[in-house]
Amino acid sequence: MAKPRFTREDALNFHEAPSPGKWEVTATVPMTTQRDLSLAYSPGVAIPCEVIAEHPETAYDYTNKGNLVAVISNGTAVLGLGNLGALASKPVMEGKSVLFKRFADVNSIDIELDTEDADAFCNAVRLMGPSFGGINLEDIKAPECFIIEQRLKEEMDIPVFHDDQHGTAVICAAGLLNALHISGKKIEDVRIVLNGAGAAGIACLELLKAMGARHDNCIMCDTKGVIWQGRTIGMNQWKSAHAANTSLRTLEEAMDGADVFLGVSAKGAVTQAMVKSMAPNPVIFAMANPDPEITPEEAHEVREDAIVATGRSDYPNQVNNVLGFPYLFRGALDIHARAINDAMKIACAEALAELAREEVPDEVALAYGQKLSFGRDYIIPTPFDPRLIHRIPPAVARAGMETGVARREIADMEQYEQALKGRMDPTASVLRGLNARARAAQATMIFAEGDDPRVLRAAVQYQRSGFGKALVVGRSDDVAEKLAAEGMADAAAELEVVNAANTPHLDTYKAFLYRRLQRKGLDQHDIHRLAGRDRHVFASLMLAHGHGDGMITGATRKSAHVMELVNHVFDAGPHDGAVGVSVVMHNGRIVLIADTLVHEWPDEEDLADIATQGAQVARELGLEPRVAFVSFSTFGYPVSERATKMHRAAEVLDGRNVDFEYEGEMAVDVALNAKGQENYPFSRLTGPANVLVVPARHSASISVKLMQEMAGATIIGPILSGVDKPIQICSTVSTVNDIVNMAVMAACKARRA
Repeated sequence: MAKPRFTREDALNFHEAPSPGKWEVTATVPMTTQRDLSLAYSPGVAIPCEVIAEHPETAYDYTNKGNLVAVISNGTAVLGLGNLGALASKPVMEGKSVLFKRFADVNSIDIELDTEDADAFCNAVRLMGPSFGGINLEDIKAPECFIIEQRLKEEMDIPVFHDDQHGTAVICAAGLLNALHISGKKIEDVRIVLNGAGAAGIACLELLKAMGARHDNCIMCDTKGVIWQGRTIGMNQWKSAHAANTSLRTLEEAMDGADVFLGVSAKGAVTQAMVKSMAPNPVIFAMANPDPEITPEEAHEVREDAIVATGRSDYPNQVNNVLGFPYLFRGALDIHARAINDAMKIACAEALAELAREEVPDEVALAYGQKLSFGRDYIIPTPFDPRLIHRIPPAVARAGMETGVARREIADMEQYEQALKGRMDPTASVLRGLNARARAAQATMIFAEGDDPRVLRAAVQYQRSGFGKALVVGRSDDVAEKLAAEGMADAAAELEVVNAANTPHLDTYKAFLYRRLQRKGLDQHDIHRLAGRDRHVFASLMLAHGHGDGMITGATRKSAHVMELVNHVFDAGPHDGAVGVSVVMHNGRIVLIADTLVHEWPDEEDLADIATQGAQVARELGLEPRVAFVSFSTFGYPVSERATKMHRAAEVLDGRNVDFEYEGEMAVDVALNAKGQENYPFSRLTGPANVLVVPARHSASISVKLMQEMAGATIIGPILSGVDKPIQICSTVSTVNDIVNMAVMAACKARRA
């Protein structure tokens, strides 16, 4: 499977468009009327101010403090890039903020402090304390990071957490618990060697010792060798705390007979000879980034019994901090914690370890394109496991309550877990699953409109994202010129450009097309013009002859016209089983609307077909379909011809013995609103519908475009279903990402075919 890659321009474009940066602020209350403004600000705001002044704990009730974390850095240790300064660290801190939101629905603001003075840094953070429910320190060099964190913990009454230290430590501990479980060893008995005596390394050993590892069984090494009791060169108070009573002096000596190696150092620090000298079933966590101390391939070459983890996503067992910090803070915020203590970190590690030992849900396997099960290559959960949000925070919250750092008790833990499940946006998991399946498919995708810069950029992104090969229909010189104008001149050499002038298959295409259209009023001259000059037809012919796995078109021409051209080559008409399904994603909800492309005025039989195809697309997206035949009437009132056919469509499905929920006719608010459905207890739907079958194409199209323009919904589609080959027709207002999403959908279908 090809690995995603990106260029310098890709990274800069991602951070610049659609607007500079990675997050924005939106209001959670109405701000439209004079009354709204009066309540939001003066004079109405005075009332909660007075309440908070008298009862400070109510700030968690009347402000966003209880779900707000500050990500703070001075830029002295930015990733692996060193001291870039506060301003240059901002992209990283913004990225950390969006991870908080994406994985645990924690609001976060990044703050970059322009000082290397620990006192000034601490004073600034302490003074901002009333604004936040927690502080996440990031990318601060040692030893200042130790000083700053310890002082802020002492001076502030909210959680202060340096993720570079403790985030790594928590995930490392979780993986080690499971690695030792597999190898049949106990943490109190194993000899652990750690290479890299910086912030992360020291935090790892401190947490493992809190979990039962013995002090003299833990050998810490730095660039000068083993840190032993009595060593004076290159020492500080934090290293001295972990100096072992040992005669070992070098990393090589320490590795001989060791059970566990933890690396937070540098590429190549561990040799195969060192690995070979380790105890049976050695555990090797080579966590240096971007390149580990030793690769899994190198380790397994000399020790098949080794259990290996790295910090990289392209190897099994990734030690990834995103498994920890969002959920630690989620649990801490929900109990209004004063701190994140060792008990909470250990609870997080143990919950992660336990989760990895359980059966992995199908949706995770679907997203990763493989079946995962607990074992040597799966000792740590994947970052996109949907269970993390409702399994890890409760464990953290319990530990916080039991150790006395909670201001608020969670009385009903089961209800809390259900609330956590509702926090997550399902759209992200759907798109992630599609992307994983597309990468597994490695489909060759035909982009029919190589004269449009959006299409060209999408083709480049498709290929660079590792989804497969992109074929662009166009002229090479025109493609190169347009890419250069987009600042992507280097990408021209990556794309294969195809047209009638350079294909050896043109005569075959013409003969095929003539056989299809000769009795439909087209002569050979017409065929030559269509096959040789129309990119939509030419691309369709390529697909029909297996010279590509899927096709993307429609970005430059109206969909109705494109459908006419595609039908010259494929049977994609209303009575051929073709259906257009548009996916609407908005505010964490996913709703499919059909038919938005093919059927102008479907009857009840057509509507039943549309429902069946819509249900199939829903399942392809990982949703359990609930289909509603929607109208302006609900279950017979008011009566009209248009409503009657929607009612009859449900009766048609009654006779087909389908395997999905459906009901109708009903108004949209009843179909989508659980409270509205309570008024109709006889309804066969067990929850809000996620597939809406609409009376006519025009009403379906209006609904989708209204959601897109007025509500800012993300639209994928219309997805053309019921056609033999994967053909996706974009909208003329499609963005580059929209076109890539359509290509991903086509690739997923190509994989099934």
